[in-house]
Amino acid sequence: MPSSNVSWDITGSLGILTFNRPAARNALTWDMYEALTGACEDADAGARIRALIIRGTGGAFAAGTDISQFADFADGADGVIYERRLDAVVDRLERVTVPTIAEVDGAAVGGGCLIALACDLRLCSPRARFGVPIARTLGNCLSMANTARLVDLVGPARARELLLTGRLVEADEALALGIATRLVAQEALAVEGMAIALELATHATSTMAASKEMLLRLRAFRTPPAGSADDIIARCYGSDDFKEGVAAFREGRLPVFGNRNHEGRKQTKGTKT
Repeated sequence: MPSSNVSWDITGSLGILTFNRPAARNALTWDMYEALTGACEDADAGARIRALIIRGTGGAFAAGTDISQFADFADGADGVIYERRLDAVVDRLERVTVPTIAEVDGAAVGGGCLIALACDLRLCSPRARFGVPIARTLGNCLSMANTARLVDLVGPARARELLLTGRLVEADEALALGIATRLVAQEALAVEGMAIALELATHATSTMAASKEMLLRLRAFRTPPAGSADDIIARCYGSDDFKEGVAAFREGRLPVFGNRNHEGRKQTKGTKT
């Protein structure tokens, strides 16, 4: 793996990828995203790996893309490039032929939430939280493909509410909404994840791969083609709100969107998207 913040282990028939940047709540850098795509390549390279587990350390799954990745954005075109890169990572995970399990203990927000949504199963502890809080933290937007993933899981009405409010969904609600596949005690999460993965490893790989591809093609009929939202993305990433969101995070305060005449509120905790 090309990242010191990701560990990649192959144990028997299972591949286990662990985000290991606990001081930043596993906020994702590009080398971490690339390590994830590398794990997908390994999983598809041969018959050895029959299930893939993704987890995080330090009481978080992944807190989203590290805000420092946005520091040098000049205009909306940079946002389009970023979203295309992120789409490629999430799409690669979604298209891996073996079943994938996200073990979510703590926050899975922003990019971390998208990675969890792209997995086939989401095994969650009571501490799990999901969401895309960018409307209140950074002022950017999701790609069309990632918006479609959220709509697929929770429906258009709930997706609209979550995107506009930016609130996080706690574990019990995540289960009710269909985001979480199963809730497990925190201390049993890794054991249960291994047990499910080992069971899946005994199933017909041809059936599971075919089922995954069928579901992807069904969604493709309902999703506009790539690039159809580039104008929206460019407008959002080129906005004063996005500039304010990035600046506020780097200065350790809460953003003040739509009004530059007031000093930003002090931020007590860093929030990744």
